[in-house]
Amino acid sequence: MMPRRLLQLLVALCLGWVCSCAFSAPPEAPMAEHESESLLIVALAEKGYSLPAVGGTPRAAYGATQSYALSPATQRVAAEIARSHGLEWRAAWTIAPLKLHCILFRITSGEDRDQLLERLKADARIELAQPLHQFETLSEAAASTDYNDPYWALQRGFTRMEVSEAQRWTRGEGVKVALIDTGLDAAHPDLQGRVQVQRDFVGPSHPAPPQGERHGTQMAGVIAAVANNQIGIVGVAPQARLLSYRACWERDSASARCDSFTLAQALGAAIAADADIINLSLGGPADPLLSLLTRYALNRGIWVLGALPVNGSLQGFPANVMGVQIVAMEPGGLDGPLPPSAISAALLAPGRDVLTLSPGGRFDYASGSSLAAAHATGLAALMRALPTPSGNARRPLRDLLAPQGAGSTLNACQALKALQPQQQCRALNTPPSLTSL
Repeated sequence: MMPRRLLQLLVALCLGWVCSCAFSAPPEAPMAEHESESLLIVALAEKGYSLPAVGGTPRAAYGATQSYALSPATQRVAAEIARSHGLEWRAAWTIAPLKLHCILFRITSGEDRDQLLERLKADARIELAQPLHQFETLSEAAASTDYNDPYWALQRGFTRMEVSEAQRWTRGEGVKVALIDTGLDAAHPDLQGRVQVQRDFVGPSHPAPPQGERHGTQMAGVIAAVANNQIGIVGVAPQARLLSYRACWERDSASARCDSFTLAQALGAAIAADADIINLSLGGPADPLLSLLTRYALNRGIWVLGALPVNGSLQGFPANVMGVQIVAMEPGGLDGPLPPSAISAALLAPGRDVLTLSPGGRFDYASGSSLAAAHATGLAALMRALPTPSGNARRPLRDLLAPQGAGSTLNACQALKALQPQQQCRALNTPPSLTSL
């Protein structure tokens, strides 16, 4: 008799072969960004075939051909939807905990996308239909690209947050921080041993530079740059473990772009990896699929932090997902004052002229609410490494990060002292030496 495991493997291979025949193969050429207007995501309920773990079956970028397994019934429904609505299959992946099979389709009928989406949403076979949204990382161009001073004393935000005091008690030991962003320079001397996982959900359509990408490297430096190595800077949580999921790609030195397809796969991978914290230093329109995944992550006890968009709006993703902690850069992160809704929802952290890491083993200054969110993510990692006292486990993340209340910059020492009242915070006027960390 054939072993059960071998039989399951053969069934999976057969189903994958059937699927590859049922749909046209994805194009081999990279996809231009303007093509996103003709793309949409459809999610179907997947109830039959046993699915792999969430994040375990990404279909990679648009240009990669991979087989995958799903129930024959779902396969037939997907093919019928494609034929009846004039759609061409581009890629697909499964989200096991949500029991969804997601398909990236291209509109080939010439029909208006909004009208087609209304028809798809009215189709009883479809759980979710939405555009392929675009998202932007939330940092600004550096004032100068010639700053390579690796001195800790230049980390003014680090000092204002009293991080060195907090690091007397914790440095984020063992906490897994999922950085959903551009790629990063994992070979940077100040990240040695910090990057535990690297996965690319963008792929060949937008290849990463050999030295890594700017935005992700900046966030990684603020969160977890190595301490006490006589090199460069110190991360807020220098012993946290970074899980780097490349869901965004650089457009120029000051901006990067992501979309629903890449972000959904990265979120699924972060959940599958049992991340403790997810950093989303990006923003874009409201997105049903991404919101669904984020709520699932929050319900599993994962802390999710995001950056306040430059317009101060809380209507887009991820700011509009209840439970996501949004962070603005002090004194407000905008050209003008924060809107009332943001004042009550966002926390404040350093985000202006922050010295951090840059690809190629360099250091540079950067600004933006992305940097503020990275500071808050580092603080969250410090707190996550501590035993949580009884009664604090269900407190909102906002209350844990800012026990002093809204309106002031996050203070790492005061936040940790609220969890461990026996500790004391000393007033710091000058940064200590690296050897004392």
